[in-house]
Amino acid sequence: GLFGVPELSCPEGFQEAQNKALQESEQLVQKACSTPPGPETVTIFDQLSDSLCRVADLADFVKVAHPDFAFREAAEEACRNIGTVVEKLNTDVELCQSLRRLLADETVMSSLDPETRRVAELFMFDFEISGIHLDEEKRKKAVDLNIRILDLCNEFLIGTHIPNKIDKHVLPEHIRYNFTAEGNYLQVAGLHADCPDDLVREAAYKIFLHSNAQQLARLEELLASRNSLAQLVGYDTFAHRALQGTMAKNPETVRQFLEKLSEQLSKRTQKDFEMMTKMKMKLNPHNSMLMPWDHPYYSGVLRAERYNIDPGLYCPFFSLGACMEGLNSLFSQLLGISLYAEQTKRGEIWSEDVRKLAVVHETEGLLGYIYCDFFQRPDKPHQDCHFTVRGGRLKENGEYQLPVVVLMLSLPNSARGAPTLLSPGMMENLFHEMGHAMHSMLGRTRYQHVTGTRCPTDFAEVPSILMEYFANDYRVVNQFARHYKTGEPLPKNMVSRLCESKKVCAAADMQLQVFYAVLDQIYHGKHPLKKSTTEILKETQERVYGLPYVPNTAWQLRFSHLVGYGAKYYSYLMSRAVACMVWKQCFAQNPFDRAMGERYRREMLAHGGGKEPMLMVQGMLQKSPSVEDFVDALVSDLDHDFETFIVDS
Repeated sequence: GLFGVPELSCPEGFQEAQNKALQESEQLVQKACSTPPGPETVTIFDQLSDSLCRVADLADFVKVAHPDFAFREAAEEACRNIGTVVEKLNTDVELCQSLRRLLADETVMSSLDPETRRVAELFMFDFEISGIHLDEEKRKKAVDLNIRILDLCNEFLIGTHIPNKIDKHVLPEHIRYNFTAEGNYLQVAGLHADCPDDLVREAAYKIFLHSNAQQLARLEELLASRNSLAQLVGYDTFAHRALQGTMAKNPETVRQFLEKLSEQLSKRTQKDFEMMTKMKMKLNPHNSMLMPWDHPYYSGVLRAERYNIDPGLYCPFFSLGACMEGLNSLFSQLLGISLYAEQTKRGEIWSEDVRKLAVVHETEGLLGYIYCDFFQRPDKPHQDCHFTVRGGRLKENGEYQLPVVVLMLSLPNSARGAPTLLSPGMMENLFHEMGHAMHSMLGRTRYQHVTGTRCPTDFAEVPSILMEYFANDYRVVNQFARHYKTGEPLPKNMVSRLCESKKVCAAADMQLQVFYAVLDQIYHGKHPLKKSTTEILKETQERVYGLPYVPNTAWQLRFSHLVGYGAKYYSYLMSRAVACMVWKQCFAQNPFDRAMGERYRREMLAHGGGKEPMLMVQGMLQKSPSVEDFVDALVSDLDHDFETFIVDS
């Protein structure tokens, strides 16, 4: 069976696994309600969470990545059913009473360790944001809203990826070959951002982002439903509900962070846009106005021209085997951890190119498993992600339930006889996702509810972004980057050129992220919205980003992050700020410093979500950073490294 779960040797097994989990959860609910207040209450709640998550988390992965449609469909169904049960449990008054009795008992509470106390409070928080304090009719309304939101999220997500069709005669003949033909129609499935032909990019932008009434209705209903739910359970806005317990804590701090960052970036962004405009004039004198479809392309042209970083020059040094060796060597020096390939049993994996790695510590032994699903295949989403399939926890018999995760990338399949070669961007993504995996392996908490990456979103990206800093450091890269034919190491100046090239137009790139984050905050802020989502997009784009809005487009209908990162898109920027501070203060001097690696594990990885995120950051940096510190860290990162600059000039 998949992941070694015996029931999952066929799609129908999801029904069986789900029924088993629901039976188990019913027994645990009864047990929780009849247990006197004490640490055991928290343990029972965590077992309840574990029995449902073991099916839901696994199904969450299978529904997007399994090559067999029947498996995907069965997993989708299991997700929906378990999600419905979770929403009902979150408004179960009797279950909540058993936890309330514990939280109200000061003697018992003061005898609990901090982690158990926090987990009890987090479970209580789940009840509160689901409206446990409301009367029965309103609680039912909250459950219905939650279930509707789950469905709308799925529908909206599917809609973000659906290609748009256009009558082929609308487009000039000489650019039609760029798009997939379907009878008299052409399919536009993306933005073609890297295409050198301005007209192709313009056409793709206008067609792919053309407004769609159905998708617009979904988004409007999703935002309105989220707002109704938040207000029903006692919050001003959905953003206030979503930001409880995060590093930022509230929408006001996020707004302040984004405004200050935008202010600091504005001059640099202007300069970047001027450079891109000059480049566009040089290559296309007839039409030199910079448009949104130009930014990704011309920033790439500037990088390549200034630093000669053709991926073809780098790929031969980054074979997948070499990169995995590099990660293994880094983890072994920093954390005493090694990765070993494991044989899989029949039916355990969903595609024969998936590899299973055992993560082993030099003294603590086996920590968990990582399944590497690295290669492209039909119907596989083109996104790089980390999935928790099973969370770690201390079991009743004293053994530790080992965490299981999947890392999903979309690397090209290698040519016969040659290894898989990664571009620098793919190599960095591999390091990024491995950062999440290590968090999952080392966040060895007693409770599954807060294990590994089950922590606030704006902290969850810190370990992964920190790994990008390692991936861009010559001392680290030099340990593994070897030409797959000759064995020669990657020259130092090629690494420094690559790192410096990333700073070209980096302010404009960051400003674009600020725009997305501001848009997300407005959509999840005060309702009813003052204008339509498209008018808000137009206004915010021109105010925050600076490139003109294109009539009849609705980029927000392709903003898939509104589903998983609703009101939290700023997290990438805030996590990057923390990662930057940790890198500069703790690892920039020596990226292999074992004592620092151990401190990083102890202060930041070990707690999962079992400790307040700001306290973890404080433990690592020995100070509590302010919004200004975050902004300074991000902006200082944009400056060119003077030494490299001189050497390469």
